[in-house]
Amino acid sequence: MRHQEELTIQTLTQNEDLKVGYSDNDIVIVDSIQTYTEECRAHMTMNSILLCTNGRMNAKMNGMELELSRHQLAVIPENVMMTEVMVSPDFNMKAIFLTNYILQSFLHEKMNVWNDMLYVHKLHIITIDEEREKMFGHFYDLLLHHLKHYQENPYMLDVVHSLIRSEILALCGMMKQTLPAGTKSNIIKSANGHFQQFLDLIHSSNVKYRSVEDYAAELCITPKYLSAICKRQSGKTASEWIREQVIADIRYRLLQTDMSIKEISNVMNFPNPSFFGRYVKLYLGVTPQQYRNNNILKTD
Repeated sequence: MRHQEELTIQTLTQNEDLKVGYSDNDIVIVDSIQTYTEECRAHMTMNSILLCTNGRMNAKMNGMELELSRHQLAVIPENVMMTEVMVSPDFNMKAIFLTNYILQSFLHEKMNVWNDMLYVHKLHIITIDEEREKMFGHFYDLLLHHLKHYQENPYMLDVVHSLIRSEILALCGMMKQTLPAGTKSNIIKSANGHFQQFLDLIHSSNVKYRSVEDYAAELCITPKYLSAICKRQSGKTASEWIREQVIADIRYRLLQTDMSIKEISNVMNFPNPSFFGRYVKLYLGVTPQQYRNNNILKTD
């Protein structure tokens, strides 16, 4: 990897140091590292799951020490800075990089599990046994087999995404099982409990378009305090968390349901369809109908 890099879809697929097995607009799968750099740093703009297949890696993730060795997975959220990255000469890995949109699309109502593990419990390294490592190997083999032999399948994108989604769900289950019994109840009693409860609310509520003040009132805390604990725990403000979830739910409903624009606007509690249209145009760059039409054309 280069000495310093912004890890995006484009930079990953163009990086000659990596052997990329698959990529689309939201996912990059890396099969192995081709060459090594003694030390580097990278801004992770995507969610990352790294499986160490050989050797060792040491790094700092937003200043926190991170050590990864054989039989271990590193789960890294988006928008973090990896510094002082050093790898042993025999280091190698397999990795999946995902945009926040596709991750939320895969997990949907279980997204709070992912956020809970990473932002509340700070769980980033998972040790796996040989059988679990073999399972991940079988997953890669199956995925690459489909990509190699069934390129003409009109539903190939759905097949690939379904396989990856199953692995992400399996990983979430492993993450939950890794926590000691009683951990969640202990954290609920701490200051972190408000952040965890906020995550639960934004991922379980059917009405997503709400203000920071609405969520703060439900948690019986001030909006300023809610934003402060969100920023401290995750690096994102409460407004950013809410906006990301609103946009993810809008995209999901536009692409995965037959609901009309007006129905989506109503169910998500927007004041009216016109306001909903302006909101979508502001954050997605096109009108709701244009976004639906453009993406349907891309996946046909």
